[in-house]
Amino acid sequence: MATREVGIGIVGYGLMGRAHSYAYTAAPRIRDLPVRPRLRLMSGRNAEAVSAAARAYGVEETTGDWRALVEHPGIDIVDVCTPPGTHAEIVAAAAATGKAVLCEKPLAASYDSALTAVDAVRRAGVPNAIGFNYRRLPAVSLMKRMIDEGRVGDVLLFRASFLSDEFLDPLIPFDWRFDRALGGTTISDLGAHLVDMALWMAGDIDDVSAQSSTFTTQRSQRAVDVDEASSALVRFASGAGGVFEMARTCARRPCDFWVEVNGTAGTLRFDYPRLNELLYGDAREDDDLYGMRVIRAEHDSHPYAAQWWPIGQGLGYDASFVNQAADLLERWPGGGWDPDLETGLRVQAVCEAMERSAADRRWVSVSEIAAETV
Repeated sequence: MATREVGIGIVGYGLMGRAHSYAYTAAPRIRDLPVRPRLRLMSGRNAEAVSAAARAYGVEETTGDWRALVEHPGIDIVDVCTPPGTHAEIVAAAAATGKAVLCEKPLAASYDSALTAVDAVRRAGVPNAIGFNYRRLPAVSLMKRMIDEGRVGDVLLFRASFLSDEFLDPLIPFDWRFDRALGGTTISDLGAHLVDMALWMAGDIDDVSAQSSTFTTQRSQRAVDVDEASSALVRFASGAGGVFEMARTCARRPCDFWVEVNGTAGTLRFDYPRLNELLYGDAREDDDLYGMRVIRAEHDSHPYAAQWWPIGQGLGYDASFVNQAADLLERWPGGGWDPDLETGLRVQAVCEAMERSAADRRWVSVSEIAAETV
């Protein structure tokens, strides 16, 4: 049994605060870790709400000031689960005190802010990670492994879609999600996951051409300045092509995303509503086997699967966060965490290039975004 404790401080008590708290609690139960996470402190502006959340999540104490959490001597890892527009300041403050940082995606609401966060952890030299949790689903991780093994040959096309109905009702009142400076765009929120998978599986993206729509332009008599639906064509550095779609106005689509890679020797496809399955078609097989087979990504030979339940029992959304927490704690205190905030910055650059392309109605080079901050 691990005896050394790692103090965890979670900034934010909403859905992500709940998911991350659960992950730290469950991680030692599914993997033999060198340390034991201790949920010491949670911060939030609403004292009553954060206290109730902390009790439910098993966090020892609360504070109304995230700065007090960052400066607390018992905190080793600052876990940032607040809206994107607040991330950079919190990350920078945590790094300045020598604390390790896990930040939810997207890294920030703008590339400039994301760079501020990355510069802070670079200077401090602290372990840092960004929360692209879907990488840790066995089927998605298996997809990446099979691409690296050459199971689809050279990647020719990458396509991905993330659809929800979160903004469909025009009577939903204005809140931070509709404020670009605080909540970021649909491209950077939903699209960040897709872009991360694209960079991870298919390599760097050079250029993008995007379009965006906002169907309900006012809520609670306030202007909405975020996109509700966007799509983009992309060109990869390898020469591969790609298509992305991100939308929050798709009726009866609760949280549906899929990712497909087409290569010179095969196809792989992951569909989130069937998150324990991976579709695979091998062009090198005999023609009488033509088509796509279903791989149940639950076998002990598959990534993460052996740490969980017997084959056939399946995993859920929560497992992606538990696997994330376990991966980070397993490498404590040396770090080498992946994906790190540098990855979040790369994703941010692609997302911002899409946003600029939609606004300017032109192809935009991803390097154009980074060059402006040099």
